[in-house]
Amino acid sequence: MFESLRALDASRLVALVESTHRQESILVAQRLAAVAALLRRRAAAARGAERRPGYAEIDGFEQTAAEVAAAMNLSPAAASYVVSYAEALDTRLPNLAALLAEGKTDWRTARLIISRTDLVTDERLIAEIDRSLAERIGNWRGWSKQRIVNAVDAAVRVADPDAARERREAAEKDRYIAIGAKSDGMADIYGSVAATAAQTFDRRLSQLANQVCRSDPRTLDQRRADALTALSQGRSLACRCGQADCPSRTGDAETAPATDGTRVVINVVTTDRTMCDDGSAPGYLDGYGLIDADQVRALAAAASVLIADPVTSPVEALRYHPTAALERFVRCRDLTCRFPGCSRPAAVCDLDHTIPFNHQSPEAGGLTTAGNLKCLCRLHHRMKTFGRWRDTQLADGTVIWKSPSGRTYTTSPAGADLFPDLLPDLTPDLSPDPGRPPCDRPVPARPGRPGRSARRASRITRARKRNREQRPINEARSRLQEARKHEIEARKFRNHMRDMLVVFKGAPSTSPFCRWVNDPREPEELPSDWQPELRPTDPLPDDPPF
Repeated sequence: MFESLRALDASRLVALVESTHRQESILVAQRLAAVAALLRRRAAAARGAERRPGYAEIDGFEQTAAEVAAAMNLSPAAASYVVSYAEALDTRLPNLAALLAEGKTDWRTARLIISRTDLVTDERLIAEIDRSLAERIGNWRGWSKQRIVNAVDAAVRVADPDAARERREAAEKDRYIAIGAKSDGMADIYGSVAATAAQTFDRRLSQLANQVCRSDPRTLDQRRADALTALSQGRSLACRCGQADCPSRTGDAETAPATDGTRVVINVVTTDRTMCDDGSAPGYLDGYGLIDADQVRALAAAASVLIADPVTSPVEALRYHPTAALERFVRCRDLTCRFPGCSRPAAVCDLDHTIPFNHQSPEAGGLTTAGNLKCLCRLHHRMKTFGRWRDTQLADGTVIWKSPSGRTYTTSPAGADLFPDLLPDLTPDLSPDPGRPPCDRPVPARPGRPGRSARRASRITRARKRNREQRPINEARSRLQEARKHEIEARKFRNHMRDMLVVFKGAPSTSPFCRWVNDPREPEELPSDWQPELRPTDPLPDDPPF
């Protein structure tokens, strides 16, 4: 395909890019329409299903998200976004969906409109915004992302100003910091924080980076990156100039422990040869990914080592809870949740019996062994137990899933992929108990719990009610702060004039126009309970002035 396209001229290549971009939009619209239709079907089935008091309920949204995650190999969160986008185009923004299906707009624009109008709950207002934006999208060709965001926000602000205010508050509540693994032994740090916090963090890194002397061989960017480690450990950044008389020398600061006594626990999965000898096989750092053998040995030099032993005695196999060694082995073998597309770490997952444990007669089946245990996050543990997903586990840990619609998906343990020949010898550095019972049954949801749409509508209603109640309080506080500011400025002005009177005249003023200048100086700090004086309004005349 690439060879055949090289013969085309530039104009035809650009035309091909435009046409395929339009086709991509049409395909995205078709996929989201299919997701929306599936959601309608699953929601109708969930509403018609028999309710069993005391048992968890899987609503239509969760059912649809699980099938979309498996079909598209997505995480639960990503699949939930896909279903939410499809639901928004189907029920809230049909005009936008029609434009996307015709290829008259792209998915980037559609997604921005969906996300920026998410907090508009009034059906009349969202219909008006949908119609208005659909009429204007044709003129947005070549617009930047920020320009589209500004146009959508302007339309929302005109139609529903409360939604714009809630979006800002929601953004503040959704602040986070995350770590992303790279393939070269490094990691990306990203997130969303308040602008003031970001500036403070940025300046603090620069301050630490500039504490070293001019002979330090590192660039400013390298010193800022190293300053992050120093900041997290509560120490200063050590200079690397190597000079004995360096004014910024701080001793052995690079290896000094944290001054607050904090200890950080990290989990590593590797082989005994890599850890103890000179093996070159990589290791796996929990929460990050693969690391090379030298990093494994450097971490193992100061780490506590726990051997994961998958061997289970006949007596232990008849117990519901696995031994600590078996639990460590299963978590090291799986590394993540075993549901298709899910990447939640095994350390926060439940241990699930693929064949249910028989509490009345343990010998009848469902043994607590490595071949019958797997890691499932709480959401997918509930999905298997109550959501009509069926699973079969093979001896090597492979799990074969069958969805409610009959599709088949296969997942293999991530640890077995990394260490296929030495799986029984996995050597993790894991804390003994992550704090959750390893094989607890899924916690049932409250009977009669409202669906996702109802919970979302209730949450937005509460937020708006709180905003309406808080708005007059905030306005009164702003007026008081403004009055205090003006009072302090007025007192400073009057004191300044009194000082000038003393300097230039040396005697009290005899002018009848500003007698206050002869009063004593006023304090320029107000007490906490200060309130502005209420000035009486002039009475209305008895008769009009004409």
